Amino acid sequence: MIRKTTNILSNENGAALVIALLMMIMLTLVGLGSIFTSTFEVKLSGNKRGTTNAFYAADSGVQVIMANLNNFNLPGQYEDNKYNPFNDEDNPNPNPTQATAVITYIPDQHGAPRGSGFGLDVDILYYVIKSTGQDQIEFSPVKSACTVEQKVFRVVPKPESGD
Repeated sequence: MIRKTTNILSNENGAALVIALLMMIMLTLVGLGSIFTSTFEVKLSGNKRGTTNAFYAADSGVQVIMANLNNFNLPGQYEDNKYNPFNDEDNPNPNPTQATAVITYIPDQHGAPRGSGFGLDVDILYYVIKSTGQDQIEFSPVKSACTVEQKVFRVVPKPESGD
């Protein structure tokens, strides 16, 4: 009986097959893990690209509006103190990124901003530009959106009083 047990333990037939199967299972698990990781990374980078694209689209709306001084010199155009510069046919603004924007005039705020160096001989008009941009990729199932708000002011000379 001792001899029979020794023969069974010393028999190595099929050991290579078992080791090969274990190695195949381990390599398959490593391969699946790397596939899932790379798929996740691709989705993550796509989302990052979409949000960055939306931010720059919104920021371009603000920059286009600020570049055209006529957007801030339109008496009677601000209904309820709001103005959409991309819908005005008399004062066209380029809109390459299809951002939506609204300029809000703030009549309640007076005085020069702290540290601006402006004296009492000018009027300061305050505005808030709110621009919303979206991801520009057509085949994206979920579009990223970003809103940028920027407060600006315009310095205008005070009307001369007829003394």
